This record gives sequence, structure tokens and C-alpha cells, in this order.
Amino acid sequence: MQNGHAEQLPPAYHRPPPSLIRESKMKHNDKQEKLAKAFKALLKEERFGSQAEIVTALQEMGFENINQSKVSRMLSRFGAVRTRNAKMEMVYCLPVELGVPTTSSPLKNLVLDVDHNGALVVIHTSPGAAQLIARLLDSLGKAEGILGTIAGDDTIFITPTSDTDIEELYLSALELFEQTP
Repeated sequence: MQNGHAEQLPPAYHRPPPSLIRESKMKHNDKQEKLAKAFKALLKEERFGSQAEIVTALQEMGFENINQSKVSRMLSRFGAVRTRNAKMEMVYCLPVELGVPTTSSPLKNLVLDVDHNGALVVIHTSPGAAQLIARLLDSLGKAEGILGTIAGDDTIFITPTSDTDIEELYLSALELFEQTP
């Protein structure tokens, strides 16, 4: 208090009206949604091998305030992983949505090798992809000669039904994942 009067703060220190705060938050949320949508769209292209490439692409799309640390946090938040694309390049991509995958989905791109030993068919996948591929195989089931699967991180064992020839199951797996013997 000076001279018996309450001290007046300069206008810059006044709190903005609640309507302006709400509007600012809405604009921020809208920007965040647009950024998330653009980020996901870029990763679906499966062509970005580094965080710097993602930063550059987002900046070119008009997100000037994006940097490597923000991209790193977004990769983590959306569960993105690095895997090989169809051209066998290591790229960032989003995890496949939960649910039963289909043979038309890009999962076949994650299969690296198919082989058998006369008793089991063994499929090697990109790291982290085995359980998704095994889920697809399990959904095909006994009608396709598959008694069951066991999946680790990057390896799947397929057990044939008792009336399925292992060579037939092996050839079916090769065809399903567009592999050559």
C-alpha cells in the first residue's frame, strides 16, 4: 500500500478472463490433436528411420515448435517401434491394432524366414512381431492344419494337426507370407 491506496498491478499481471483461458486451452488441445494425427499418418508411411527425419517432416507440415525430444515422447506415448518395412529398411511404425490380424495386413512384411524340421514349422519374425503372427495363424486353426502355435519375441513354433503333412503346412505358411523356399 502506498499513500493509503492499494497498489495497482500493471495490466500484464492481470489474470485473463475465464473465457479467454478456455479458448486458449481449446486451441492448444486442437493443435495437439492435429499434431498427433499428423504424427500417426507419418509413421503409417513406414519410411522414417530416425527421429530427426520425423522432426523435419512435421516441421514441413507446419509444426514449427516440434523438436527431437517431443518426437521421442510421442514415439513412446503411441508405442511406436522400429521394424523393417517392405524394402527391408529399419523404420518407425505404430503397433498393429489389437484384434485378429488378417493376411492382407502388412504383418507378412514382418516374417523373415519360414522353415521346418519334419515335426514343427518354425517362423522367424522381426523382433516383437511373433505373437501377432501367431495370433493370425491360430485364427486359421485346424481347418488349415494348425493344431496350435507357441510364440516368443521373434520365433513361432507351429504344431500341425495329426492328419496334416508337415511339408504341406510348411508350403502353406510360405504361400501365406509370400516367402520362397
